[in-house]
Amino acid sequence: MKIGCGLPVSGAWATPANIASFGTLAEELGYASLWTFQRLLVPEGSGMDPVYHSVLDPMAAMAFAAATTSRIRLGVAVINAPYVSPAYLAKQAATVDVLSAGRLDLGLGLGWMPEEFTATGGSMERRGARTEEYIRVLRTLWGRQPAQFSGDFYAVPLGTTLPAPVQAGGPPILLGASAPGALRRVGKYADGWVTSSRADLSRIGESIDIVRSAAADAGRDAEAIRIICRGVVRAGEPVTGANGRVLLSGSFDQITRDVGWLADQGVTEVFFDLNWDPMIGSPGIDPVAATDRAASLLEALQPGTWY
Repeated sequence: MKIGCGLPVSGAWATPANIASFGTLAEELGYASLWTFQRLLVPEGSGMDPVYHSVLDPMAAMAFAAATTSRIRLGVAVINAPYVSPAYLAKQAATVDVLSAGRLDLGLGLGWMPEEFTATGGSMERRGARTEEYIRVLRTLWGRQPAQFSGDFYAVPLGTTLPAPVQAGGPPILLGASAPGALRRVGKYADGWVTSSRADLSRIGESIDIVRSAAADAGRDAEAIRIICRGVVRAGEPVTGANGRVLLSGSFDQITRDVGWLADQGVTEVFFDLNWDPMIGSPGIDPVAATDRAASLLEALQPGTWY
């Protein structure tokens, strides 16, 4: 099990100084990875959680973090593929991979908010099929040069797209998914699966079985598929859900025991995303208090002390 953490990209603690200092702190404390996420638009009157109300661009934040770290991996969980052309994202990802000396993990999602599709000109039709082809475009443009692609949804004229990523074949491609069909797509085409912030982690084993079974059916090494859990940590009083205490909420002892349980279910990586803590990732709270709380949580959950 590898333990990562969220980069300061949401709310009061999302500052240049904190991206630099928390990236360095996470690296010093032995965390394996830093993670960003994407939110383009909060529709007026939507009532969305505070974590979404002020969010830095994930690729720009990753590039900034690349300059202030040297070993820790940098993950995006996730960019919604329908919002940007695959050729453009291929260039962005290759650039970040070069700037980070080969440390990028690229997560893709299908998107779900109609207003964001409208704002970006993306299509909600046949998102699954589009995503499968999108992955093929990325891998083509990260491969032998010159490259070209012609498919049902995307076309790239013959040409070169240098510089190539540092990682052979390009950054690992991860998919966000929750529905059974989307989970099977992970097993067939992706290097790993990233859970969403809304996932019921108490049932994660069922989803992992779908991913790994689909990989095996496709002739792939099912055990090589990475299973990455976004850990929405709520330290302090436990949060109660429909099935009792919500995993990764409560005392540090409860949180760390939950991580062990997740490992037993087949999770290979957990990252503690403190952006979802309303006392850290909300835009209207005191930045100093948010920063202090985040630092104390990262130190308390330092991987080498318990896992």
